[in-house]
Amino acid sequence: MSDLTNHIGERIRYYRKERKLSQEELAYRAALHTTYIGQLERGEKNVTLDSLAKVCVALDITLSEFFSEPAATSKMLSIELTQIISLLDGRPKKDQQKILSLVESLIQWKDE
Repeated sequence: MSDLTNHIGERIRYYRKERKLSQEELAYRAALHTTYIGQLERGEKNVTLDSLAKVCVALDITLSEFFSEPAATSKMLSIELTQIISLLDGRPKKDQQKILSLVESLIQWKDE
């Protein structure tokens, strides 16, 4: 999908996680299907204005805030980084350090 679709999905995920809501809870509050919320967050579906308005109401923000909140932009992570963090979350620190070392080695190898 387009960069805009991905950006909107990332913003939905950011605000949902900031409010400590699951996709299921957000879907329930917005009267939308859970699968649809997941597809939006992953940038797999284009959102309609009606659905985005429902999501914003469920997140207790205005459409204007959704698109203009500057603080959120700097805190948001790409979907891929969010997935990486999710995989590492809860792993022992020693495992996280080993994986970090591995990633650094891979990046160094790729850059050579």
